[in-house]
Amino acid sequence: MPRSPVPFLLLLLLLPPLAVGLGLHGAGGRRPECGPCGPERCPAPARCPAPWMSALDECSCCARCLGAEGASCGGRAGARCGSGLVCASRAAGAAPEGTGLCVCAQRGVVCGSDGRSYPSVCALRVRARHGPHAHLGHLHKVRDGPCEFAPVVIIPPQSVHNVTGAQVYLSCEVRAVPAPVITWRKVTQSPEGTQVLEELPGDHVNIAVQVRGGPSDHETTTWIIINPLRKEDEGVYQCHSANTVGEAQSHGTVTITELSEYLQNPHLPAPDDPYDGVNHML
Repeated sequence: MPRSPVPFLLLLLLLPPLAVGLGLHGAGGRRPECGPCGPERCPAPARCPAPWMSALDECSCCARCLGAEGASCGGRAGARCGSGLVCASRAAGAAPEGTGLCVCAQRGVVCGSDGRSYPSVCALRVRARHGPHAHLGHLHKVRDGPCEFAPVVIIPPQSVHNVTGAQVYLSCEVRAVPAPVITWRKVTQSPEGTQVLEELPGDHVNIAVQVRGGPSDHETTTWIIINPLRKEDEGVYQCHSANTVGEAQSHGTVTITELSEYLQNPHLPAPDDPYDGVNHML
């Protein structure tokens, strides 16, 4: 029995709108609103950030640049993003209505084979294309997340001076990945003349040690507060940091004058302000 031609005819009628809905503009030929292509009417081609960041427009006629990471997209001009990027909407009022921002489709910091951390895998790919002596595979992603590196002391402890009964603090900022373990130690000399490191606070009831993350990514801030000061607290204090990659250390000196001696001798250096910066850190 011969089949009815009706289902076949219905399929032919549905194919064009289905192709448009799926974004398959080439499935049914050129888009109707484009009209015939006239290359002589195309605007002068702009200088794209890189040759691989260019493409034909929606009508497959004129060449145009694709947006790099951080470039504007969408809007009336219909600006598009480059390979691996998506057009993300912005907060109302942050840009012209309908305008988005080209962002990497794969979010997150990555570690490159050159030992550098990149804000996204897209940024790494741009570096790989533009870097010196670029060749296939010379720069690639090693892992997600920032590259590991040994601790680096960003801000070392500053030496301080005060009188007995007052308060002093030493602070230390360290940058490292993974996050380091930071300890404070007092450096003393044994009777035999060898260096001794006493980990703090230990049994010292007048010493407190605090640690927190920041102020920037991959940084750790720590400080030691001595209150009240005793003459035996005078000495060198070491900020020691270590992670699985390496370690770093820095020193600061606490100098203490007996309060009675300071009151009797006005020519002695004035004590440091023990609260300068402490409230800001806390």
